[in-house]
Amino acid sequence: MTTSLRTGEQFASTVCETRVIVVRAPAGQTPELTCGGAPMVPVAHAPAARPAAEGAVTLIGKRYVDRDETVELLCTHSGAGELRLGGERLSIKAAKALPASD
Repeated sequence: MTTSLRTGEQFASTVCETRVIVVRAPAGQTPELTCGGAPMVPVAHAPAARPAAEGAVTLIGKRYVDRDETVELLCTHSGAGELRLGGERLSIKAAKALPASD
């Protein structure tokens, strides 16, 4: 199953409580977005909420990006599943270094 990623769209995991919002995505591409090995679905089609898992893998408030940083997701609910896009593991976006002030 492939999902159309559009800025502002929200997705939920079907195997854990992870939820994300698309911050940036290239137009016209539909890579498979998965969490915990299962496809993510639009929030409107998400299963009932589950209790919070211990040892969350996806962390609330963190931004996740692909290798080229063309896709960016913001995690709105932590969960135990690992985010992947087209089979590629998404990583936490590194904070940009601030310039030194003297």
